[in-house]
Amino acid sequence: MLAVNRLKRKIQDRVNHIIERPILTTSIVLAIVSIVVIGLSLKYYLSDFVNFWPQILVEAHGMIFDITIIGILIFWLNQNGEIRQRIRTYRDEIDDFRLWESDEAAFRTVGNIKRLNRHKIHEINLVNCYLARTNLNYVNLKGSNLNSANLANASLIESNLENSRLNQTNLENSNLNQANLKASYASGANFKDAFLIKAQFENAFLIKANFRNAFLMEANLTGSYLMGADFENASFYKADLRGAKGITIEQLVKVKTLYLAKFDEELLEQIKISVPELVGA
Repeated sequence: MLAVNRLKRKIQDRVNHIIERPILTTSIVLAIVSIVVIGLSLKYYLSDFVNFWPQILVEAHGMIFDITIIGILIFWLNQNGEIRQRIRTYRDEIDDFRLWESDEAAFRTVGNIKRLNRHKIHEINLVNCYLARTNLNYVNLKGSNLNSANLANASLIESNLENSRLNQTNLENSNLNQANLKASYASGANFKDAFLIKAQFENAFLIKANFRNAFLMEANLTGSYLMGADFENASFYKADLRGAKGITIEQLVKVKTLYLAKFDEELLEQIKISVPELVGA
């Protein structure tokens, strides 16, 4: 009985060994099928080869058609299915780490963002995600939702945040130099101590945003909405605020510098009267 069980285990191990190797399995199946087909067709090879050979050629042409059309189609469908599955997995992992405030969660979420970018996916749901102290330089998050996300001390140099949602998002002490935030929704966002040199805020909604001590040198804020924004001690050297809506002289008197900044004529006249030292050398 022991010998029988041992033999069964050996057979089972050998079968598993074959099954786990697709190429070996395919080769064995091909060999078996070839032996059976050739064995059954041998009498036709020997007795009527002249008439049998054209039929083989016809089947060969059918096989070529199957491989080129059906085979490629199936491969394409499988490939696309695998890509869609991977994208779903990356999105699911972002959901799994949402609200988890840890460095591991932050770095794994960033990894999934970059993988989605490689698949040309940029509209990502990052609401309440913890991304503090991460490297998001050059990522594309155009149209993404980052409401209430934590990006404090993160690096987003030249990142694309155009038309994204950043309401109540924490970007304190982050680096957004040359970032694209055109038409973004960042009401109540925290940009305190942030580096925003040459950042593009054209037509952005920045209502009640916090820009205290922010570096906005050469930033483009044309057409942006700045009602209630806090600019205390912010640097606007060479910044462009022409066409900005809701900005008042009361907000600007608290800034660090407005040297060479661009304003609409009416606002510029008020600045020259109230705080001429801010626009001087």
